Amino acid sequence: MLGDREEDVFTKKPVEKRRLGEPTGAFKGASWGALLIGVSTYLIGLYNAGMELNEKGYYITVMILGLYSAVSLQKAVRDRDEGIRVTNLYYGISWFALIAAISLMAIGLFNAGSITLSEKGFYGISFVLSLFAVVTVQKNVRDTEEANNMDES
Repeated sequence: MLGDREEDVFTKKPVEKRRLGEPTGAFKGASWGALLIGVSTYLIGLYNAGMELNEKGYYITVMILGLYSAVSLQKAVRDRDEGIRVTNLYYGISWFALIAAISLMAIGLFNAGSITLSEKGFYGISFVLSLFAVVTVQKNVRDTEEANNMDES
């Protein structure tokens, strides 16, 4: 009797059908969710902040630079790893842009006298979460595209 109940509890779930190399739906969803949470909390925080408009513009611009440069660097690193030609100039610019974005965020938060320490932490963490998530989303998009292309071949 107990054995029958164990089988009911531990029945195998049907295996998710996906192509070789394609990330799972759960991983894709978690990545997009993290990106949405990171960017939206950052923007909601800025919207509600008691900053001047030029300060808000600075932080939005740094976020956009960070997201773009993180995706660009991830693509350049992966292309090089896969033997796809990437010029040293583009590779260097990608690194520079990401380092600049992180530095600008850190310097901006360090020098922001109008916001509390907890707000600084809030912006820093949502910025880092967004950078990590956008790299993961881009990787998932590329892996899915490659799996689709292999499937068509």
